[in-house]
Amino acid sequence: MKCSFGGAARDVPGSAPLPTRGDGFTSLLDCGLYQGRDEEMDDFNRDWLFDPATVDCLVLSHAHIDHSGRIPKLVRDGFSGTIYSTHATRSLCSIMLLDSAHIQENDARYHNERMERKGRTDQFIEPLYTKEDVRAAMNLFATFTYDRWFSVHPQVEVLFRDAGHILGSASVTLRIREGKRTVHLGFTGDVGRPNRPILRDPQPMPELDYLLCESTYGDRLHEGAPQELDHFLDIIRDTCVERKGKLIIPAFSVGRTQELVYMLDLLEHEDKLPEIPVFVDSPLAVNATMIFGAHPECFDDDLNEYMLVDPNPFGFNNLQYIKATEDSKRLNTMEQPCIIISSAGMINAGRIKHHVSNNIDHPRNTILIVGYCAPYTPCGILRDGAEELRLFGETKPVRAQVETMESFSAHADQQELLDFTANQRGRVKEVFLVHGTLDRQEILARKMREAGIAHIRIPRLGEEIVLD
Repeated sequence: MKCSFGGAARDVPGSAPLPTRGDGFTSLLDCGLYQGRDEEMDDFNRDWLFDPATVDCLVLSHAHIDHSGRIPKLVRDGFSGTIYSTHATRSLCSIMLLDSAHIQENDARYHNERMERKGRTDQFIEPLYTKEDVRAAMNLFATFTYDRWFSVHPQVEVLFRDAGHILGSASVTLRIREGKRTVHLGFTGDVGRPNRPILRDPQPMPELDYLLCESTYGDRLHEGAPQELDHFLDIIRDTCVERKGKLIIPAFSVGRTQELVYMLDLLEHEDKLPEIPVFVDSPLAVNATMIFGAHPECFDDDLNEYMLVDPNPFGFNNLQYIKATEDSKRLNTMEQPCIIISSAGMINAGRIKHHVSNNIDHPRNTILIVGYCAPYTPCGILRDGAEELRLFGETKPVRAQVETMESFSAHADQQELLDFTANQRGRVKEVFLVHGTLDRQEILARKMREAGIAHIRIPRLGEEIVLD
């Protein structure tokens, strides 16, 4: 038995580990899209470190694009097996992958029009995949609930447990039999955080022989929840009341946007939210919020209790959901203080690029970063203290205040990862750290060894490791 690493090795995006049974049966765990502008990874999304046609099945931990975003291309390039996920993950993929295909098609069209104007038709490109490829991929999904073993091969079973990261997210355990030997191989997917709004806490995985563990925030601790709501409210008041500016929040359409809206709903319910308009400007986020409402089985007890007094936790009087492009454009000329929540969370696509471009050069405004930003994205550049930012071919000075609240992160921090893996101490033979940058992985590895997990490896992209 062996495992190779086709993505998210010593980096975050593009998750794609491939455990392979001795008879050649290959289970791809996620199939993520690389997001960012790292020149070394330019070809990652278009090329494969494995042959898609030889993959027998895909087990998907959750719907975020860095875990699901290359699925349509996988199908386009020859994969014809089954895609296994939770019910909510399939629901979210149905809208998120179509949105991703729309971006791929638009990017290719924009590039080709630009090349045609320059007389460089030999440099035309095709979209990574199309909406038709997404429809073909969605036909391959088979969905299962949490805490139920199901078979993907006569000798391979899979178990999903709630990872508490986004709606429908799961850790994945493979129970693999080879002769008289049974191996339990686990993949955390992305581990969520305990005591977060909306979703249930992450559930511990079964005891494992091998664990592929995410390490996104393996080097740090997040701000605690008790201070979070007050901090958020302070930023709102400082920006919108004191400076009379706009609070621009780049937020992932799935998970982060709904959490922000729910927290604003709580503030409004307690009469703490200033009387200012709040806009969710993302068609994908609007659709995703509807899917959240269709899957209350994923909600935690606190939200279920809150819904007894407020049956719509994702809506209040001053909140407007925006789909139409013209309505979105009007926000850019709006002078009054407001809150704009828009995607994409890394400011590398979507309407948020326009909102940041139109508001970043005025000191009354604030850009609030509430999630992970890949280093080469505009969001990552802002987070790292840039004094200017280039968007749409124009360089703008950064005069707006830039705030970061990592407490909103849906990823477990260092201590939460240590707590999540505590039941593997003294049991697991080896842990492989994935989905994190090398500097953070090295720190987490040291902490895990100190906590009692002796054998930890940090695989390289494309590396193949034999599992004893």
